[in-house]
Amino acid sequence: MTRGRPPALPCDPRHGEETRVDHAGSTVFAGTGSAAAAQPPGGTIPVTPDAQADALARCLWPELSPRYATALRAAVGFVLERFEPLAIVAAGSIVRGHGDRSSDLDLFVIHGAPYKQRLQRWFGEDVPVEIFVNPPAAVREYWAAEHQRARPSAAHMIATGFPVLGSPLLDELRAEAAAWLAKRSELTPDQDAWERYSAATLLEDAVDVAERDPVMASALLAEAVLAIVRYHLRARNGVLPRTKELFAELDRSDPDVARRARRFFEAAALEDRVSAAHAIADACIGARGFFPWESERIPVAAPGGDAGPGPG
Repeated sequence: MTRGRPPALPCDPRHGEETRVDHAGSTVFAGTGSAAAAQPPGGTIPVTPDAQADALARCLWPELSPRYATALRAAVGFVLERFEPLAIVAAGSIVRGHGDRSSDLDLFVIHGAPYKQRLQRWFGEDVPVEIFVNPPAAVREYWAAEHQRARPSAAHMIATGFPVLGSPLLDELRAEAAAWLAKRSELTPDQDAWERYSAATLLEDAVDVAERDPVMASALLAEAVLAIVRYHLRARNGVLPRTKELFAELDRSDPDVARRARRFFEAAALEDRVSAAHAIADACIGARGFFPWESERIPVAAPGGDAGPGPG
């Protein structure tokens, strides 16, 4: 997919901070507390030229093609103008040497101010760059949250990315990230049953509508097979791969299931797709539709009362 250049928009901070846009089009934090106060009007932090020059002199650069090298330097220059980084990591498939045509550069910026922000800009020859700005405490919060979802994106960026602006703090964070990457994310019995049941009911729904709406059936079958494959990889490996790497990881982890999955997506006839999907379901989740199961009992609050201890 070719990435078109959208109209210029103000940066959109994530994670629930309330924002407004001033008359000049700059993002201003409108929330309360120290995070809002940390940013002067216009959403930028003044950094002296001497501090910028000193930080730039300490930067190291990965080997990239001229187009991406120019964009990375411009993006780092932008970061040094806007923030006071304690560390900068360049990450993503471009830095790893196997980017696709529409791949972007990722910059993970560690700073000391008590707020986090995400920015997306074009640099150099229209190279898209995503910039993630976080204080160390927020980075460490990501470890556990992403581990529960089996998608350790931040840990992967920090541990495997290129340290453009290094520091002892970054060394510490990279060691922590590597330790989190080494951990399996195990499904609880309830999660395991729910993931299998969700995939199986998608498959069952596809078969239900196959005669009256074959297009919808084909779409549901694709959703079901992808859900089954994701469940299978997480249950097997304790982690979910990136979306674009799903089948490459399946090839490595379970070649037999990978062949069945590729056969499903290559099939043209709906009956062949149903047959292939059933074979994948039999091998990976042991069900093709509804099956009996019971969740754990989860306390709920009575009206005006206290639910007592929560689940887990």
